[in-house]
Amino acid sequence: MTERDTARVLAHPEPQEIRLEGVLHALSDPMRLAIVRELAATGTELACSDFVLPVTKSTTTHHFRVLRESGVVRQTYRGTAKMNGLRREDLQARFPGLLDSVLTAAAEEDRHTPGDAS
Repeated sequence: MTERDTARVLAHPEPQEIRLEGVLHALSDPMRLAIVRELAATGTELACSDFVLPVTKSTTTHHFRVLRESGVVRQTYRGTAKMNGLRREDLQARFPGLLDSVLTAAAEEDRHTPGDAS
């Protein structure tokens, strides 16, 4: 690993360091929840640039940092792209059923949003 590669390694909490209040805080924001929902739906890593969010680039960066620091996503560099992957297994091991419950609740809420065509 070169010195440049070392500088591009991002800090992530170990699975046992992931805290419930941090995960809930991260998932409580609509933009961050939208990111997590998209990652869950694709089941693969996505670059930050793959997400179309109605906020500035600096705010988008902030949202990804909150998700990473809370342990919800893992970010790695691939070339110049910062890839994001949902830490589903770590979250399931730490808080069984939490992520699936939040995703199910968000989908259910979408179905019952006033003005929705469903």
